[in-house]
Amino acid sequence: MSNIRITKQFSFETGHALYGYDGKCKNVHGHSYRLDVTVIGQPITDTTNVKFGMVIDFSDLKKIVKEEIVNVFDHATVFNKNTPHVELAKELEDRGHNVLLVDYQPTSEMMVIDFAEKIKKRLPVNIKLHSLKLQETATSYAQWFASDND
Repeated sequence: MSNIRITKQFSFETGHALYGYDGKCKNVHGHSYRLDVTVIGQPITDTTNVKFGMVIDFSDLKKIVKEEIVNVFDHATVFNKNTPHVELAKELEDRGHNVLLVDYQPTSEMMVIDFAEKIKKRLPVNIKLHSLKLQETATSYAQWFASDND
């Protein structure tokens, strides 16, 4: 049986700031992110299985990514908890804002690594995460490939 790659696309709005950065992104700002999640596996061959012919039901993949990434990061502001941005985060939280404190610099590169780990933990054993593409702007994105990280 052939291995098949299945991709589902997601979008969410997230704000962030890069502490210590020497450009405009040191300021709090936001992006309309697009996340492409590609998994790989073999289609189910058991004709009695309701998922017959599928690698993974798109709705099952959607549930995982929504719970782990989209519902968490959408309309949140992300800061590195190991920087003085924690003071700003506290102020925003006190004013009712959705703030995420992470243990990394919230760049697209680091976010895509975080997302890969979260998604991999939730996939069925016969399904592997193949790649992620996190698009930050119309012309800029970070990619993660399992083959680069084995």
